[in-house]
Amino acid sequence: PNAFSKPRTGGLTLVGDWVHVRRRYDVAVKIVPKKFKGEIKAKIGFDLINELFRIEREEIADACDAERLRIRQEKSKPVVEKLGEWARATVPYVPPKSLTGKALSYMLDQWPKLLHFLDHAALRLDTNPVENAIRPFVIGRNNWLFSATVEGAQASAALYSLICMARAN
Repeated sequence: PNAFSKPRTGGLTLVGDWVHVRRRYDVAVKIVPKKFKGEIKAKIGFDLINELFRIEREEIADACDAERLRIRQEKSKPVVEKLGEWARATVPYVPPKSLTGKALSYMLDQWPKLLHFLDHAALRLDTNPVENAIRPFVIGRNNWLFSATVEGAQASAALYSLICMARAN
């Protein structure tokens, strides 16, 4: 592969995480003094993303897959379109190194990945289940780093794998 080839994903679809995007806007909003809260650009993005989470929480939580997709197309998609239009119109007027500029840039870089939830009922706005699933491996990796021998690290990894498999089953 060269610098212009697409990264291989093994047939997997990379999905974006709206929580990560929202967190960046939240940080940008929190640094502004309260008297200016209604006037900052980051608050617009933050509020639109919160609307997506409100729809998921209040209108989709107990819905079947077909109903979830219908509501997302009917209610979430217009919010996402408004957010995208706002971001593309705003980014030229925001300093790129500002927190709002970084939030806009991150969101627009992730944009195609963030849209997958609109067409797939099983997807969530966040990737928390995936992050929770891989957390034990990250913690284990840090623990295995200090194993005294290679055999000890392999034994720890094998036991940890067994425990994770038992927990999953």
